[in-house]
This record gives sequence, C-alpha cells and structure tokens, in this order.
Amino acid sequence: MRILHTSDWHLGRSFHRVGLLDAQAAFLDHLVATVRTHDVDVVVVAGDVYDRAVPSLSAVELFDRTLHRLADAGVPAVMISGNHDSARRLGVGAGLMGRAGVHLRTDPAGCGEPVVLADRHGDVAFYGLPYLEPALVREEFGVEAGHEAVLGAAMERVRADLAGRPAGTRSVVLAHAFVVGGVASESERDITVGGVASVPAGVFDGADYVALGHLHGAQTITERVRYSGSPLAYSFSEATHRKTVWLVELGQDGTVGAERIDCPVPRALARIRGRLDDLLADPGLARHEESWVEATLTDAARPYEPMARLTERFPHTLSLVFDPERGEDDPLASYAQRLAGRTDQQIAEDFVAHVRGGTGPDGPERAVLRGVLDEVRVDASVREVTP
Repeated sequence: MRILHTSDWHLGRSFHRVGLLDAQAAFLDHLVATVRTHDVDVVVVAGDVYDRAVPSLSAVELFDRTLHRLADAGVPAVMISGNHDSARRLGVGAGLMGRAGVHLRTDPAGCGEPVVLADRHGDVAFYGLPYLEPALVREEFGVEAGHEAVLGAAMERVRADLAGRPAGTRSVVLAHAFVVGGVASESERDITVGGVASVPAGVFDGADYVALGHLHGAQTITERVRYSGSPLAYSFSEATHRKTVWLVELGQDGTVGAERIDCPVPRALARIRGRLDDLLADPGLARHEESWVEATLTDAARPYEPMARLTERFPHTLSLVFDPERGEDDPLASYAQRLAGRTDQQIAEDFVAHVRGGTGPDGPERAVLRGVLDEVRVDASVREVTP
C-alpha cells in the first residue's frame, strides 16, 4: 500500500503577519497532484489541520475544497486532530464524511477502532490517536495524567483490537505527540505536562508504521516511526528545514520503505547576523535579497532607522532582533539572553531563588510550581476548545 504521510498544515496561520493562505493552497494543489502522479492509495494527516481552535472562514473553505478534491480522486484520507485543532469542531460530520472516504478521528474513545482499507495483499488497519491532553483524557483511559501514560493506554487498545483481526493484518498508527529523539523548532506550541513532554518511541511497539505529527521538521525516529513535519516554515528556526511529505510503501509483510517528496517553497528564509553596516555591504548576502529575512544586529549602540535601511537591500525583512556584542559579565546583557533556552519551570524556580537571596525551591515547592504551570496551560487548552 502506498501512503502519503503529512501533518501540521496549520491552515490559516501567518508568518510574521504575512498571510500564508495562498502558499498553503499551493501546497494542497501539490498534495493532490502528488496523489495522482504517484498512485497514492491513502493520505494520512497527523494533526494540526488548522492553526487555531476556531479557524477563519477562508481556512475552512480551503480545507473543504481539498477534501472534495481527494474524494473526487477516489483516494481515501485518514486525519486526526492535533493540539492546535478543536477536536469537536474538526470532528463535526465525521460519520457522513467517512462515507466519502474522508475519515476524521478526533475522539479519544475511538483509538481502538480503526479505519480498515485493503490492497491486493489484504487489510491495513489505520488507528487514529488524536492529540491526547493528559489532564483531559486520563479518566477515559483510567491512568494518571502524563503523555506516556495516556499514549500507552491508547496503544493498548490498538494492540488489543489488532490481536483480534485476521493474521497478516498490517497496521498504521497516526499520533500527534513529542517522541523522544525528535528535534523541536520555535513554532510548535509547548505540550509539557509535569515537566515532561516527550514519550519513548517504544510506546508504539506493534505498529507497522507510525505517522507522527506535532514537530515541524521531517525526521526519522526509527524506520517505522517518522515525522513528516509541516509543509511550510512557520518560524525562522526552520530556515534550514527541507519541507517534504513522506511517500511510504507498506509491503505485504509489513516492511516499510519511505521517500521524501519536496513541497513548494513560497519564499526562502534567511537568518543574518552582524553589524548593520556590514550586513548592508557584504556581497556574500546577495543570495538573501529576495528571501524572508530575520536580521540580528550586533551593533553596540542601536543604529538609526535600522529597519528602513535593511529593507532597502532586503525588502522582505520581517524580523529585527537586537543582540549587542557584550561580554557575559556585562550588566547590560539582555534579559532575553538570560532566559534563552530555559523552560517556564526553570524561569519560575530562578525567580524564587532570586527573591530568596540564592535559595531555590525545595522538592514540594517545585511540585507546586509545576502544578500551577500545568493548570494554566490546561485551562488555556480548555478555553480554546470550548464553543
């Protein structure tokens, strides 16, 4: 069976206030063309179809057009909701759409109920594990809150169902999660719970192929566990990404072969760094003059009208960062520099140590801080999905 694995469309998202809907439409044109030219048997979308719980009308219309085109091509699609989607909204009409070959899996209770498709070698069971927010689904699975616990319980349901199917039935699992070994970028929303966001790849043991979503860089965790990544760059941290989808060949005996197919690039990204005068004069930067640019200025003093001057040479400059060259012990070192790469938990603990004259929180106090941070994040998730 030939499977096209994609995820993280984030329909409706912008890039530093530049609308991306046309670029997203171009990607979906490319996806439909790829389905036809490569004789794809099924398309899987591993979550984050939309960028927000209540998407714009234009984003919904684009999604609707794409579903119609896939249905017209006679190619089934299996999709799950991600942490950016409202599972309830995305799942509206799932029963009816399933009759047209568009299978939406957004209800955690249905993790063990596959979409069964067949090729000349027999059945392939597609199990959709939508994004499982631990605090919201732990009662459904009867486990303590935690990503590994809820995903493990969901996979137990998958393995139990698979065990009751005819011998030789192959399986594909769609999941939206942060798996150990994956590399994040700056554009994914934090899903940390209790200080832990990632789960081991072994959670998915028993599946022939695992189509992951959430991380925006295409990556191979194991030969059977892969991220497709987002089809477009959504942060400058993705400037070096090669945006692709996976064309997966699932053999008769469950063997997996995978090929990356490039996605269309609306405009290249570039991160440039240095003193303003140097950036404006450097001939080596000519290749970035038509790129979307993030410029980090290292001048000791802020230059006069830096954005206006930069856009004369780099007209698509979207982000301007000031990072003066100073020693680590310079008292004027920026607050942002001191926080770079630190989690919310670490920042909170550092603040406690600061106000106590260097004495950080003890074990119980760290647990209280962690619980409060988790509560705030879960409350935000609930507000997004509540109509």
